[in-house]
Amino acid sequence: MNKAIGFIGGGNMASAIIGGILHAGITDPSCIMVSGPTEEKLRKLEKKFHVRITTDNKEAAAISDILFLSTKPAVYPTMIKEVKDSLKTDAAIVSIAAGQSIRQVESLFGNEIQLARVMPNTPALVGSGMAAVSANKSLNAENLQDIMTIFRIMGKAEVVPESMMDAVTGVSGSSPAFVYLFIEAMADAAVAEGMPRDLAYEFSAQSVLGSAKMVLETKQNPGALKDTVCSPGGTTIEGVCELERKGMRDAVISAVRASTAKSREMDLH
Repeated sequence: MNKAIGFIGGGNMASAIIGGILHAGITDPSCIMVSGPTEEKLRKLEKKFHVRITTDNKEAAAISDILFLSTKPAVYPTMIKEVKDSLKTDAAIVSIAAGQSIRQVESLFGNEIQLARVMPNTPALVGSGMAAVSANKSLNAENLQDIMTIFRIMGKAEVVPESMMDAVTGVSGSSPAFVYLFIEAMADAAVAEGMPRDLAYEFSAQSVLGSAKMVLETKQNPGALKDTVCSPGGTTIEGVCELERKGMRDAVISAVRASTAKSREMDLH
């Protein structure tokens, strides 16, 4: 990919994306520029990745063929007003902020732009992310393909209609926190039964990782995979019945739908 890539904001997600790009050899560090208000934080990124840095957002925007808007949503109005006149005419903009619809971002720029709205999740930090990508009508096929390539090197990415973005927030954007709760709870139970804490976390986390890989690689229905573990009258079906008695399925559905509803509410503001 022979393109200059800019980041306005150098937080965890920007760092994950930069790391993925460089690990895959998509472009050279000299082709990446990160801007932000704190020079000390930028120096850390420069030392880690050997990328170019600047405290001038307009400078990062001006050099970018693909520009990531990786600031907090509340900063968008001020930040976009600052950089919108510095963009290349054919630049692709990537928005990764929650609650910022394509229509809202287009309105802030005030002129025609090539825009992708992306909902990544934090497992991208370890190369196992899931990203949803929605494109506006102006984004050309080449730029969309380059954006998909970037997010696929950090895990998986799919193009979805923007109408699905709120559901994406619930099922993949927020859900890592739900999974961490599950891992922690399983580990707590193992500790209560005498297992050391570090081993309890290792056993529970690896079990979740392996189970997820089974779903993705076998393409089997999760219910069918569950049935293969549940021997008649065995330990596993006893645990499954207890989870059903305690309302696990209903709790998970409610959590995902609550996160989806909150995302929808943010999109409306």
